[in-house]
Amino acid sequence: MLLAFAALAILLIALTLLRPVDHDESQYVAAALLTAHGLLPYKDFAYLQTPLQPYLFAPIALIAGAWTWPTLRIANALLGAATIAAVHRAARIGGASTRAATIATALFATCDILLFSIGTARNDALPAACLALALPAIVRTARDQASRRDAILIGALLAAAATAKISYALPALTYGVWTLFSRNRRPWWTLLGAMPFALFTLALFAASPEGFLFGVLTFPGQAPTEWYQSRPWKLSNAAKIIDTLKFLALGSALLAIVATAGRRHRWHLILDLLILAGLIAALAPVPTWRQYLLPMLPALFVRLALVWHAHPPGKAMRIAAVVFACAGLAPTVEAVASGGIPMLDAMRDAAVVREILDREHVAGPVATLSPQFLPGRAIDPRFATGPFYFRSTALLDARQEYALHLVSQARTHLLDYPSAILTDGEGAWSSGDDQIDAVLAAYARSHGYRPVPVPGTRFTLYVARRASPRPAPHNSP
Repeated sequence: MLLAFAALAILLIALTLLRPVDHDESQYVAAALLTAHGLLPYKDFAYLQTPLQPYLFAPIALIAGAWTWPTLRIANALLGAATIAAVHRAARIGGASTRAATIATALFATCDILLFSIGTARNDALPAACLALALPAIVRTARDQASRRDAILIGALLAAAATAKISYALPALTYGVWTLFSRNRRPWWTLLGAMPFALFTLALFAASPEGFLFGVLTFPGQAPTEWYQSRPWKLSNAAKIIDTLKFLALGSALLAIVATAGRRHRWHLILDLLILAGLIAALAPVPTWRQYLLPMLPALFVRLALVWHAHPPGKAMRIAAVVFACAGLAPTVEAVASGGIPMLDAMRDAAVVREILDREHVAGPVATLSPQFLPGRAIDPRFATGPFYFRSTALLDARQEYALHLVSQARTHLLDYPSAILTDGEGAWSSGDDQIDAVLAAYARSHGYRPVPVPGTRFTLYVARRASPRPAPHNSP
């Protein structure tokens, strides 16, 4: 089993290093680096998620230094391997045979939802691993084998998941409510396990209530609507249904939903509730993206293993499973088949950027929509969210932006002359928008910044022109 886990981890690490750069990674790399340098999320820089990940990953950033970005990708790949292993373990504890558990877990591992989520330096892998690692204890509890240790562990892991990503709060709350219907499920011990993470979150809220509420609730609720208002179809219910079915069909998740419908023992109810809670959490935001569906998958594939143990799939179902598995692998194969090692290329670019910054004696923060290419000391905290707040136009007023350490494209005139500006990291090549980066470049040109080539890369660095030295006073005879 250990050998299989090691092989899985190596495969996932290889895939994550081969996956192209994604601009979604910018804010998570920046948050880890800034936290490692002593800054507080929400108070000293904006963070658009619940707060656990920057703190857990800050030690990694402190150790990895310039290699923080690929190291965070590797950490997420390892968390992905742990998620897959935990699903297998939960299925076995639930009574599934080794064969049924292995097949269901293998199908889980081929879902594009999972492979994308654990393949970049985003904040999906950590909460998914926490939820999945709670499942073996949840299954024991559901089968009336609850212990205090399991209850505390479940409370801690589910609270950690919610503290890493807000969409996991609904599955965590669902489990908490379920425990209240039987004293044997030890609800108070579960609550005790959750308390450290609740207090941690409360402390950060107290440090900056306005920043916390904006990052965790206001921005996720309002920013997508603003960004997609020129493409209203993306915000429609029809688009949500189509996208959800498409994402579920890229892998065996849709097949698993069909295969498990209506077949369960009484204790399977909690798995069904977690699946439903994960689905509701995925459908709540607009638009729906593939990674949003990850919270429902661990419990779903545990259920699939249990059903296929009791009712082995027929030939047609087995053929369908192979077809869906291939469909799930296709986006990853396409992403990594472009040649080269994108992560290595990105780190070479970052090294050149650092070299030019040193050569130009840029000591102050650098404004950029691609902070993942900068060393931690160089990141302007106002750009810690990468392109995601900058591309907004009316979410906050000028006073609020100043208080929350943010700058939008509508208020570049309030930038107050950063030491340097790095552009061209946000574009179609990184799943971004070139026009957003062009706003920052236009500011640099209009304010007299000196363009400095960054050879061998796609980047442009603009450096503030040094003030001319004052002439020496002339002493007349």
